[in-house]
Amino acid sequence: MASLGASGLLFSSSSYCRSKGINAAISVPKLPRIRFSGTKTPLKLVEELNLRNGFTGKFPSENTGLDQYEPIKSTTSTATSAKLYAILEAVADRVEMHKNIGEQRDNWNTLLLNSINMITLTAVTMVGVAAGAPVLALKLSSTLLFSAATGMLIIMNKIQPSQLAEEQRNATRLFKQLYSQIQTTLALRDPTELDVKDAMEKTLALDKAYPLPLLGKMIEKFPEKFEPAVWWPKSHESPRKQHKTQGKNGWSEDFEEEMREVIEVIKKKDSEDYTRLGNLALKVNKILAVSGPLLTGIAAAGSAFVGHGSWPAIVAVTAGALASTVNTFEHGGQVGMVVEMYRNSAGFFTLLEESIGSTIQEEGLEKREDEEMFEMNVALKLGRSLSQLRDLARKSSTSHVHGSTIDEFASKLF
Repeated sequence: MASLGASGLLFSSSSYCRSKGINAAISVPKLPRIRFSGTKTPLKLVEELNLRNGFTGKFPSENTGLDQYEPIKSTTSTATSAKLYAILEAVADRVEMHKNIGEQRDNWNTLLLNSINMITLTAVTMVGVAAGAPVLALKLSSTLLFSAATGMLIIMNKIQPSQLAEEQRNATRLFKQLYSQIQTTLALRDPTELDVKDAMEKTLALDKAYPLPLLGKMIEKFPEKFEPAVWWPKSHESPRKQHKTQGKNGWSEDFEEEMREVIEVIKKKDSEDYTRLGNLALKVNKILAVSGPLLTGIAAAGSAFVGHGSWPAIVAVTAGALASTVNTFEHGGQVGMVVEMYRNSAGFFTLLEESIGSTIQEEGLEKREDEEMFEMNVALKLGRSLSQLRDLARKSSTSHVHGSTIDEFASKLF
């Protein structure tokens, strides 16, 4: 009985332990279930996360299986960007070319000026010596030197190295400006075919306005009439305007009237003044270009008759000294560069007039560039603040009322 009671106690204890263990296991609280939305599969979730991180590759399609892929981004924008980058590389190459050639032609001006002056002054010295003791060798040498100086001056005055150098400096600056514009387009938005066309036309227009070769394509240095430089293509829709489709873009009749007043001031003051100065500089350059070779030619003729009285020597020495002075004034003073500077400045104001005028004439207000951005660009190009630009328009409008002429130029830069 004692053993039976002990075994029963043990069985009861073990059963109790097992029962307690089971109950403890069953009483553990259940973890909440995590439910995934049926609208997003794991594949779409991965795709969305990749897109947020900037991945624009291809993802497997749920409908077609893992073997087939569908593009996430159209290749049209990539192809257009590639075209614009190709133009950007060509523009960068042109910047370097025009810069190098500009430095080379500036060296031409310095070297030719010094060489011709040395030749001329050496010939003058020989004539002076030969006048006291006529020596055939001195007479021949001075005549040859004056003749060489005449030929070199004719060539130098024809090509105007200082003007050539200024042309290349302007071309370098304008190509750098175009380079920056293309970079800005690529940075701000996806380029379009219109951007590519616009950049291409601007590049070709600059190539035509500032040619690199001298023979056949060189800009005429002594035209009959002074004309502003033109380095932009024919007017067409600007790439910036195609993105302006929200309302009137801030444009109003009052602002249009302000811009018309600004155009009028540019025409009557800035453009007219630079055209007048350009004509004056062109006339002076023509006179100097003819006078230099003419004087050295007279000196060459006078040196050939040295020994036949005193007058040939006097004529040769005087003409040679004057030729050296004229040559120094023309090429040392870089009169040709001044002509080109006026030509480029007049072209700048012509371009500004056309830009403002074409924008005002645009019929659809939503197609115009934003009014605030447009006003800021005009003010910056004229070297004025926004308030100064508005004051200029107000003064121009007031002068019409009183029948007077505004005594202020539109540009404060130059």
